[in-house]
Amino acid sequence: MAQCRLLRVCHVLVLALCVSATEDFDWTRNEKGSFYYGTFPTGFSWGAGSSAYQTEGAWDKDGKGMSIWDAFSHKKGKIYLNDTGDSSCDGYYTVKEDIRLMKDMKLNHYRFSISWPRIMPKGIKSDQINEKGIQYYDNLISMLLENQITPIVTLYHWDLPQVLEEKYGGWQNSSMINFFNDYANLCFERFGSRVKYWITFNNPWSIAVEGYETGEHAPGLKLKGTGAYKAAHNIIKAHAKVWHTYDTQWRSKQKGMVGISLSGDWGEPVDITNQRDIEAADRYMQFYLGWFATPLFNGDYPQVMKDYVGRKSAQQGLGSSRLPTFNPQEKSYIRGTCDFLGIGHFTTRYITQKNYPSIRGNSYFTDRDLAELVDPQWPDPGSEWLYSVPWGFRRLLNFVKSQYGNPMIYVTENGVSEKMVCTDLCDEWRMQYFKDYINEMLKAVNDGVNVKGYTAWSLLDKFEWDEGYSERFGLYYVDFRSKNKPRYPKASVQYYKRIISSNGFPNQREIESWKRKATETCTSSNQLLAAARRKSKENKEHAEMPKVWPVHDEV
Repeated sequence: MAQCRLLRVCHVLVLALCVSATEDFDWTRNEKGSFYYGTFPTGFSWGAGSSAYQTEGAWDKDGKGMSIWDAFSHKKGKIYLNDTGDSSCDGYYTVKEDIRLMKDMKLNHYRFSISWPRIMPKGIKSDQINEKGIQYYDNLISMLLENQITPIVTLYHWDLPQVLEEKYGGWQNSSMINFFNDYANLCFERFGSRVKYWITFNNPWSIAVEGYETGEHAPGLKLKGTGAYKAAHNIIKAHAKVWHTYDTQWRSKQKGMVGISLSGDWGEPVDITNQRDIEAADRYMQFYLGWFATPLFNGDYPQVMKDYVGRKSAQQGLGSSRLPTFNPQEKSYIRGTCDFLGIGHFTTRYITQKNYPSIRGNSYFTDRDLAELVDPQWPDPGSEWLYSVPWGFRRLLNFVKSQYGNPMIYVTENGVSEKMVCTDLCDEWRMQYFKDYINEMLKAVNDGVNVKGYTAWSLLDKFEWDEGYSERFGLYYVDFRSKNKPRYPKASVQYYKRIISSNGFPNQREIESWKRKATETCTSSNQLLAAARRKSKENKEHAEMPKVWPVHDEV
């Protein structure tokens, strides 16, 4: 692993422990390093996930319209090495094969997303419905159910129809609320008899901040200090409208649930004896997870967000806060619109107080008055933002329990990437990550947190947004250089499979053998991949040889 890693330098600082205690979880006494042997409750659901743009490919096939990610990735300089998701894993053509992989792992559920422009090319129901796109998802859902795998379906995993961005300004425009509702309603109508778990939005924080504040993600706008807040406001209202549509029109017939998937790193105070650091860490959580969760559970933005953005706006001479407001009717309409909460979690940050003067200009990041730090001793598999800090996961789950009345939680994303300059399917660091993070989730369940399922991120290596194909999250390695995009199991496939079959961590002796057995299987996978690579290289060299024709002497 060491010689294969592509190391990237990162600005980091060092540090220590905790945040507001709850009655049943004492942060200050929590032993960060201990391992807990035990199993999850009966019926706990194990799965893996993907998203449409990252895996499907077929970006312009069978009537699919263009998405903002199609447009964004086609612009030079936006994506690492100018990669695109045009073909990606070719998941559009490999449904049967990929479900076979899921079945072999004995997954209980598969989380995937529907591409809005694949079923509504122009984004608007009255303009066009693409029946070929509908058929693709029909087949996927049917095959999953035939194999006893529950579909968990995300309606929006970032691929807005490009037409809606061009005509209306995307999530900056409140007209998206009704367009999204029409799209969701069509999905409920066509797929709802077989889909019982719906997620409206995946990680709206990234949609808002990286799409409309920093411009790192599609549509690539840099509307600092206003764009993210405006997008988030419309997304929250769109989620609530879809929840009410399902509640009034479909719930009694289809008996399903509608939730949202929010991402959240854990924010730990640098100094647990310093009140300013404790408050900064709480502010970090409120500006991140609370930005979306608090309106859905309580009807309005976190008070600390309203205070800080309002004060900064006033200091900048603005007549009103840059953070939009909900009127009383909207507050009551939004409150309680979450049947379950999806949580995506990958890493942790230390947080300390840092004052940003208003003369620095408008920014979501400076509004928070805090600094994010990491400990350079945390394991770092190569992705500059993702450090392995398992104990932060338990803290995050307990934070959700105490803040929002212990809602039903499905972990919708958890996993680790690597940046490799060569190929090694024996991913020891990923096995360790899954072992440690899933164990912290088990501790949280024993703390009384209502976690019902876990989704490993991700089933396959895939297009990683602005990082292109330079980061690999998959349990299965995808050979993107090969025409057929073959899948090869990493050691973590066997390791995760054993966690699933044991429903946790039954005893020390058994668990110690898992890693050894998983590593044995990946050696043969490495050999198969190396042989395929050699053959591919030979074929390429053969194809590139100059054509030499025999010369016949004239008689």
